[in-house]
Amino acid sequence: MKHIVKILTLVMAITALWVGLLQTSMIPRSHTWLLPIYFVVSLGCYGLLMVGIGLMNFPTCPQEALLLQKDIVEAKEYLKQKGVDVSSS
Repeated sequence: MKHIVKILTLVMAITALWVGLLQTSMIPRSHTWLLPIYFVVSLGCYGLLMVGIGLMNFPTCPQEALLLQKDIVEAKEYLKQKGVDVSSS
């Protein structure tokens, strides 16, 4: 819930800034109308950057890998007992 409030506050602040820029004519009107598009593109780039960083820093879990291999072996044995062919060829 706290994260939603932060996001909504940020969106409201950006909207207020945009409306303020539209009203004061500090930036040419043709550029001001493009600001929401720039914002969305920037937000998309930021999201892609965060996903990329997350993938580069993805932790490896050797203990979990061993448990997963053990579960796979147990599942193969169980399926062999039930008569299912699980040979990997």
